[in-house]
Amino acid sequence: MKLAAWILAALLAAAAGWWYLAPQTLPTALRHALPVSPSAATNTSPPLYKWRDAKGRLNVTDTPPADRPYETLRYNPDTNVVPAYRNPADPPSN
Repeated sequence: MKLAAWILAALLAAAAGWWYLAPQTLPTALRHALPVSPSAATNTSPPLYKWRDAKGRLNVTDTPPADRPYETLRYNPDTNVVPAYRNPADPPSN
């Protein structure tokens, strides 16, 4: 009985960590059923919505479609920020 309690506690801790650290990877139905993770709430970027049109083409928009299922995407605007590029052939600016 004690081992089962430890296993249950470990599973709950893992689920809480998954919800907190990577909420965007949760299944869509579960993501919409749970409250927003604090780590997801700190993301100040507006959400994007991914959905398919009647012809099956993938669309990503800033407004959700009214007549079809969609997936809400959150992103960190600071991800993949590349420093300004300088052409090596240009003279340095001092």
